[in-house]
Amino acid sequence: MSLMQLIYASTPFGFSQPMLNGILSASRRNNVRDNITGALICRADLYLQLLEGPRSAVTSTFHRILGDDRHLDVSLISCADIQTRLFPKWSMRDDPARSWMWTQAEVSDGSLDAASADDVRAVFERLIRDGETDA
Repeated sequence: MSLMQLIYASTPFGFSQPMLNGILSASRRNNVRDNITGALICRADLYLQLLEGPRSAVTSTFHRILGDDRHLDVSLISCADIQTRLFPKWSMRDDPARSWMWTQAEVSDGSLDAASADDVRAVFERLIRDGETDA
């Protein structure tokens, strides 16, 4: 099976904990069904999400996100074929933004827009490493 990885960023519209809980619940249910794994970093000013799985399933999921009015200014950061998944055990890992990530001021000033796809992928790779040391 051909796997792909897609990373995007968006600005939340009407961000709240109940809304986030709804997104995570639906994502986990749909992702298990569609064989998609990944991670979502979220805070009031930013959704940063990595999706990985079969190309058709990831593409369909991204098209649903593009039409979801809870996401503003959706920006595709990376889309590439992969051999292995970064988050093979997570239908949708939920991570808060960490202190070492971009601040709200940096995001407002365009730092995320200026970051390369490799820079953003490294954020998700660091989440994996940090999770291993936290356990």
